[in-house]
Amino acid sequence: MATNSFGNIFRITTWGESHGKAIGVVIDGCPAGLAISEEDINQALARRAPGKNPYTTPRQESDHAEIYSGIFEGKTTGAPISIVVMNKDADSSQYTDIKNLLRPGHAHFTYLEKYGIFDYRGGGRASARETVGRVAAAAVASKLLEHFNIKTHAYLSAVSSIQATYLPDNFTQLKTATLNSPIFCPDAHAEQLICEQIALAKSQGDSLGGVVTFIAENMPVGLGDPIYEKLEANLAKAMLSLPATKGFEIGEGFNAAVMSGSTHNDAFIKQDNKTQTATNHAGGILAGISTGMPLSGRVAFKPTSSIKKPQPTLDTTGTAQVFNLPEGSRHDPCVAIRAVPIVEAMLQLVIADAYLLNRCVKL
Repeated sequence: MATNSFGNIFRITTWGESHGKAIGVVIDGCPAGLAISEEDINQALARRAPGKNPYTTPRQESDHAEIYSGIFEGKTTGAPISIVVMNKDADSSQYTDIKNLLRPGHAHFTYLEKYGIFDYRGGGRASARETVGRVAAAAVASKLLEHFNIKTHAYLSAVSSIQATYLPDNFTQLKTATLNSPIFCPDAHAEQLICEQIALAKSQGDSLGGVVTFIAENMPVGLGDPIYEKLEANLAKAMLSLPATKGFEIGEGFNAAVMSGSTHNDAFIKQDNKTQTATNHAGGILAGISTGMPLSGRVAFKPTSSIKKPQPTLDTTGTAQVFNLPEGSRHDPCVAIRAVPIVEAMLQLVIADAYLLNRCVKL
């Protein structure tokens, strides 16, 4: 499995499995002199952690990160940064009876066909538990972005057919409203409807999909390189590398297909002695390069594959079977909720890498 790294200059490599002893990340290319602490990383991980309310998995993980290298006297040294998080609430016993069944919607079949072996305990390497390393690395990347006053945010903007529409206009207020919501939805009315819908699906042994919106403000002009390192291309790869993702949009996204050119084109204007656009249908990117306008996009997540309803399947010998989740199984009824801080993490990693790469462009 040779594809566990992401990024060019600010490059991360994650490691570990869902029910292994530990999980972690190694960060290469972080500039020296950046202030970072274990507390900074653990605050980021706390947002991702499960077991906080009825709308996420009850699995309890304190997700306490330890920095093993690359930090001295509270600052990065330029050496590789290694971060480790121990797995403490992994119950593998429930997976023994289903280890030979192909779980619908899961990695079991494709991993087994490709590698000839699959760690069936909680999905092994394919588990969303792997994203702990990404969030830990992004805690470091966010410090770099703070240094350049780049602000990032993500929030739950839809679950099933329910859309968040009443959103604060102010970036700070939007972030505050999101963090005050148990499901990271800044629209109080939509939050209530979503919680009711998730509770209903959960009572029926089913699950729901959702959409996470991401934004970045105070973006500099010029991030992203033609042709194969376009900013939106790297964002798409980052977001679609996350478990359960099924769609990605930048700016107007698929809605652009039903717009006319005269409507979609963003007219250039001069404001505060700066060239910018009157609208932002492009989502802050033109020709793969940031325009300086707010960066915005969306990521679609499928309904959680692990549901309590019986599902037809096959075993590893090809015999027809019925798949039932073992008693005591712990899964998110809507993975999009806990995906919110992970989407923001990937946004931070992409922008940090693009920023460092851009410093090599000209004198």
